[in-house]
Amino acid sequence: MIKWGVIGLGNMGRVFIEEIQKIENVKLIAIASKTNSKLNYFGEKYKIDKKFRFSQYDDLIKDDNIDAVYISTLNNTHVDLIFKCVSRNKKILCEKPVSLNHSEIYKIKNSISGNVFYEAIAYYSSPQTDDLIKIIKDNEVGTIKKIKTSFGFKVRKVDPASRLFNKKLGGGVILDLACYPLSFLMLFDENVEKYKIVKNNISYALTGVDDQLEAEIIMPNNISAEVKISFKQNYLNNCTIEGTDGKIIIPNPWLPKEGSYIEVIKKDRSYKQISKTSRSAYSHQIENVSKAFDKKYNFEKRLFDINKSIKYISFLEKLYSK
Repeated sequence: MIKWGVIGLGNMGRVFIEEIQKIENVKLIAIASKTNSKLNYFGEKYKIDKKFRFSQYDDLIKDDNIDAVYISTLNNTHVDLIFKCVSRNKKILCEKPVSLNHSEIYKIKNSISGNVFYEAIAYYSSPQTDDLIKIIKDNEVGTIKKIKTSFGFKVRKVDPASRLFNKKLGGGVILDLACYPLSFLMLFDENVEKYKIVKNNISYALTGVDDQLEAEIIMPNNISAEVKISFKQNYLNNCTIEGTDGKIIIPNPWLPKEGSYIEVIKKDRSYKQISKTSRSAYSHQIENVSKAFDKKYNFEKRLFDINKSIKYISFLEKLYSK
């Protein structure tokens, strides 16, 4: 059994705490927050022993009762916390982005060994993603020619203190949202170093961080990809895959749930592959990562390991530089 501790009790910390309750053979035993009201609320609600409610992150990391740590703090704090976890031999699941640049993530890779680190790209663990891979392998739409993927929502107010718009906190739409479309492209070809950017339009908020990106990319095998992310517009937040024999539409790729589906449109017929799971992508991710940490799971299957993180962070830097 993997015994977990959570650092940071914001929205994603809350989600983790709620979802881990649904999984067998894992246990949440510790939480850490610099806000006492959150410590008391979650501690009481989920019956966490008071000795495992930490007001200092370092104290949770140093506790030998904890096997694995979920890091859900601000983007600019991840690297320091990861190194502290590594020094105490903790297994790590870290919210995206793991780091703010390429050099930092290489230092992380050099500090770890084995299957002890994953980035929290939750939809990779969803059964819907397995369904998609099977549809592609079964050649349902022929040779893939084009992929379109988007994730955008309109932020009503640009707040300089917000993590989304504060450069010091690791803000910006590319760091916050680009992991979704880029990780999706990596499902089809992980040779990110061979991706070619042919168009790259970036706009910036008044605080100086990027708030919208529209890019066109040529992937290996001459697959054309369109990527759109935004804090300025509400996109459909879907993915479409166009092949020589048909099209695949994924209306809810990022947070699939019960009832989510993949639509396959062919020349002679169409159908919907409906997800059979009643659990969230977050729940599946916690289960899969815990099994990987417990060496009861093929860690390469639908988990975002350090090598994948390096590839997409490297490509993010190319997006910024174009």
